[in-house]
Amino acid sequence: MQKRIETPGKLLNENGELYEAGYATALIKEYVRADIKADPLRIKEWDYYLVNDGDYGLALTIADNSYMGLMSVSWLDFTKPCETTKSEMIFMPKGKTNLPATSLKGDVSFHNAALDLSFYNNGKTRRLVCVYRNFKDGKTLQADVTLTDVPRDSMVICTPYREDPKAFYYNQKINCLRAEGYMSLGTEGHRFSKDSAFAVLDWGRGVWTYSNTWYWASLSAETDGHTFGFNLGYGFGDTSAASENMVFVDGIAHKLSQVTFNIPFTEDGKEDYMKPWTFTSDDGRLNLDFVPVIDRASLTDFKILCSDQHQVFGRFSGTVILDDGSPFEIKNLPGFAEKVKNKW
Repeated sequence: MQKRIETPGKLLNENGELYEAGYATALIKEYVRADIKADPLRIKEWDYYLVNDGDYGLALTIADNSYMGLMSVSWLDFTKPCETTKSEMIFMPKGKTNLPATSLKGDVSFHNAALDLSFYNNGKTRRLVCVYRNFKDGKTLQADVTLTDVPRDSMVICTPYREDPKAFYYNQKINCLRAEGYMSLGTEGHRFSKDSAFAVLDWGRGVWTYSNTWYWASLSAETDGHTFGFNLGYGFGDTSAASENMVFVDGIAHKLSQVTFNIPFTEDGKEDYMKPWTFTSDDGRLNLDFVPVIDRASLTDFKILCSDQHQVFGRFSGTVILDDGSPFEIKNLPGFAEKVKNKW
């Protein structure tokens, strides 16, 4: 079942439960933090941007998870390949980060002795500005990137949880934003051009249950004169009303059913993230190969709180069947796929 939500209105009812579960192609439901009736320490809000041109990438996160805030920056060099990720954490922000209630407009910033990180959005353009002192080997990372050309369609999903009626995930992924600007690390620098650099926004708001494992893959690129992107994922909440799987061609969404990430295993039964993966769908419309380049692995284990992340960057090739039945082929396009286990 793929239920499409088409009626604007409030996201939550008077009991703090979702009015509707399903998907949309625009952010048509109104998120109001004050409408949440769950434990306020379970509220999780974040904006995540990834800029990628196939040679370099920049990932920026501002997250307010109520009991803990996380501001994270990743420098990705796919030519070597190598990556550096560094984060700042704060205790008990409880919404004081003031992440916007909508992705359409609004600014958010974080500042401390090490990091100045700001996301500006005037409703027409988005500007990502970062200065991270002593990011690596005493060097400062600086970035200033402008995002434009918001496509007509995006992936929006309203997901409930069977185990808790007051838990939900309201998420938008905007693929194929054009990116232009620069980033530098000490004397090393890279310029992103609108001709080749794209960005994705992961805008997440909700109340999550304690233990989750999710899978997410994203791609934003240009091929044969078309912009092409996808959002694939599963593993959290009750997705019986709709999945979050969509393909975008020239800004138009094509809805897929359920997708499976086929991660290879080692001989002793452990997942081998750096071997080639495949992706398939239950409706037979998606068949992709994925060749990894970098595994941005991170493990944080405080027993009660735990995060085991494998965000794997690489290249996708394969075929997707669009809504009109026509095949669309891609070859060697840059993107990522991840598996994340969280107790949070």
